[in-house]
Amino acid sequence: MTPEEFLNPQEEKQIVEAIRKAEKNTSGEIRVHLEKNSTSDGKQRAIEVFNELGMQHTVQKNGVLFYVDVDNKVFVVLGDEGINKVVPPDFWDSIKNKVIDSFKNRKYAQGLIDGIEEVGEKLKKYFPYQQNDINELPDEISKNY
Repeated sequence: MTPEEFLNPQEEKQIVEAIRKAEKNTSGEIRVHLEKNSTSDGKQRAIEVFNELGMQHTVQKNGVLFYVDVDNKVFVVLGDEGINKVVPPDFWDSIKNKVIDSFKNRKYAQGLIDGIEEVGEKLKKYFPYQQNDINELPDEISKNY
């Protein structure tokens, strides 16, 4: 699948806008990374990408990565240690399931948007948006094609 088949430019803009909107609810930082045909285990590769993108350097350790390996049909939502210390063990399950259900119906952009919105909504309880909040990470989608 080509990048354009997975997300067209308009859908990419909608996802970036969803990130910006979600980050108005929380001090958490959200990134989306798309990859074509990784040879690594999905979770392990998501951790590598998380670190490559410098997401572990947020002040509150509250970064969230939506990782997609397009060809291998792998999706991982990964939160940093600051989040995982304070949220319940099943915190990520509904987000992951929502995205995967949309992906199964080939609604890739909508799945990511819905997941991003849910992250913003759920994280505001633990990491509310602050008046002096600084956007610590880019909102743009990163890619490895």
